[in-house]
Amino acid sequence: MAKHFQPVSSLVLDQQVLLVFKSWQDWLFNERKLSENTRMAYLKDVGAFFCFFSKHIGSNISMMSLQQLTIADLRSFLADRKRSGLSNTSMARNVSSIRSFFYFLNKFGHLKNEAINLLTSPKIPQAIPKALDKDEALSILEKPSSTTLQPWVKSRDKAIFALMYGCGLRIGEIIALDGSDIPLSDAIIVNGKGNKQRLIPIMPIIRDSVAEYISLCPFTISKDGPAFFGARGNRLNPGVVQRSMRLIRGSLGLPTTATPHSLRHSFGTHLLVNGGDLRSIQELLGHASLSTTQRYTAIDTNYLKEVHQKFHPRAELKE
Repeated sequence: MAKHFQPVSSLVLDQQVLLVFKSWQDWLFNERKLSENTRMAYLKDVGAFFCFFSKHIGSNISMMSLQQLTIADLRSFLADRKRSGLSNTSMARNVSSIRSFFYFLNKFGHLKNEAINLLTSPKIPQAIPKALDKDEALSILEKPSSTTLQPWVKSRDKAIFALMYGCGLRIGEIIALDGSDIPLSDAIIVNGKGNKQRLIPIMPIIRDSVAEYISLCPFTISKDGPAFFGARGNRLNPGVVQRSMRLIRGSLGLPTTATPHSLRHSFGTHLLVNGGDLRSIQELLGHASLSTTQRYTAIDTNYLKEVHQKFHPRAELKE
């Protein structure tokens, strides 16, 4: 059963809505099988909506008030979020979260409110991910995040970045690995978004990085426990990985676009540059839609131009 997240007090929700909200959490966990990060984002978004709507109507939220919710109320919420500085991307997720909650209410016979069908998401510009070049990516793998870190922490970070660049794994997928997933063999089964599994080949150099971390890790790696630990012996937090990348980025003079996720993007881009086909890259990255992977074709064109100008023997010759 999902651990219930309580974003609002009983002063905002009446008892019936509170129980339905908890049931929705269980449904997201057991039926939708959303990742923990996505689930928490949905819960926080709907919690923010509850807080706004309670103030908006001047009372706690009941099933009746949810039934009487209008499109004007929903638009007022989005306008309030916009004034608070939320990006269009975050606001679009807010809309998805609220839709999910009202879909649940309708599906299980609690109530049906057509106003939710009139709500539109803000337009989101299609961002093309920024890939690192090969030398930049390799320099991150070779550079310890800090000279003051313990050897096992340095080896942990190196192993994580190797899995991102060498296998295209997401931060969440790496942190979710258990002891039963290692030592690594020639391939690893990864549970990605939507609990979809995919098989990823493991190169020897990646196995060696992970094996070095295992040999230095001071904590017992059990079958059902985390594979990657934080300093206090708990499952590693994504923020720690992001902080390590910022330290490395600063010491190497890399741009702010050099993030943990950019290593994953670089994995896909470099495969494409070297002849990989989109369908295979889609499978390796765990993209649900080929259209997501097709963004890499735009990256590929720019990347190839840069490589040509930098390395082609005739690039420096004047016409």
